[in-house]
Amino acid sequence: MSLGLSLVLVFSQLPTGLDPPTSRAELSFGIAAARRGLWVEARFRFERAVALDPENVQALNDLAVSLEQQGEFEKARETYERALKLKPGSTYVQQNYDLFREADAKRNRKSKKHP
Repeated sequence: MSLGLSLVLVFSQLPTGLDPPTSRAELSFGIAAARRGLWVEARFRFERAVALDPENVQALNDLAVSLEQQGEFEKARETYERALKLKPGSTYVQQNYDLFREADAKRNRKSKKHP
């Protein structure tokens, strides 16, 4: 075996840190970012988590929260509704959606008073 081939074999077995992302890893990263108030990064990570696992209800819920934090209320509503459609009995998602709708109703009342 030549030295070049043995180096390739050794290096091919070392961890690269370039493992493909998982929905769970992206979700964890997004939660950490959200806790620090880094909503742009959190949203990016939640979007990736959903792209990797479109039926991840927690990722959808957290994406909706990040959309709400960034003022994208229609997208937030659609995302909450998508999560609830996938898991209708989710108390956690339902509570967040109810709080969102309550805040959205207040925003809409204020905008009608002050055009």
